[in-house]
Amino acid sequence: MEWWLLAYLALGGITGFFAGLLGIGGGGIMVPILAMLFAHQGVAPEHVVHFALGTSMAAIVPTAVISARAHHRRGSVNWVAVKQLTPGVLLGTFATTFIASHLPTEFLATFFAAFMAFISWYMVFGRAPSADRQLPSAPAMFGVGGGIGGVSALVAIGGGSITVPFLIWCNQHPAKAIGTSAAVGLPIALAGSIGYVINGWGATDSPLALGYVIWPAVVAMACMSLVTAPLGVKVAHRIPVARLKQVFAVMMVSLAIKVLFDVWGG
Repeated sequence: MEWWLLAYLALGGITGFFAGLLGIGGGGIMVPILAMLFAHQGVAPEHVVHFALGTSMAAIVPTAVISARAHHRRGSVNWVAVKQLTPGVLLGTFATTFIASHLPTEFLATFFAAFMAFISWYMVFGRAPSADRQLPSAPAMFGVGGGIGGVSALVAIGGGSITVPFLIWCNQHPAKAIGTSAAVGLPIALAGSIGYVINGWGATDSPLALGYVIWPAVVAMACMSLVTAPLGVKVAHRIPVARLKQVFAVMMVSLAIKVLFDVWGG
């Protein structure tokens, strides 16, 4: 078995677990590692991050389905919020892929690292919401969804890094925020995948790629997430979410530094 296939399987297992655990798509983990793997496989340097973003988005689709289904079974998905966020999410994600496909690798890597650092800081030091804050009106939720989708397309995440803090800020229970975020990750991943396929069409003549999506990586990671995402959901309902977020924040900062070093360090 090729070494890279084993790496994809391991990566799928890790991201699937965290998708269920924290309601994230796993792009924060996948993008830097996929960029490293693709670079070793000979992908053109100017397109390494684009392929990592597109492949990550496509891999989030099955992970989001599995994670959302597991959370739904435990009654931890606010489907009203999902319905209100989804139209904006679809528009914001799809539109932003057209922008991301024309941005240089250095900018995308820097934006990714800065965003992950900010989210990590918020997870650890963010203030508790005021007791009377609730979810905003439907039009405002559409706008929030657009913002979540736009940022998600730029950094290839399922939106959980934004959606979970936003929902907790609106006084949603952490477990329900995580489950709702997992469900919102599906339209983000679908719109993002389609956008990266369209915008990456012709970028390579490799039979292993569809636009900016390397399909063997998607298949391998999806297979492992089938096993590990439900396990992550089970763990999420048993141990303190706050401590998990602290650990995850440290991991996000480490991966962000790794991306910057790979792209800017030569």
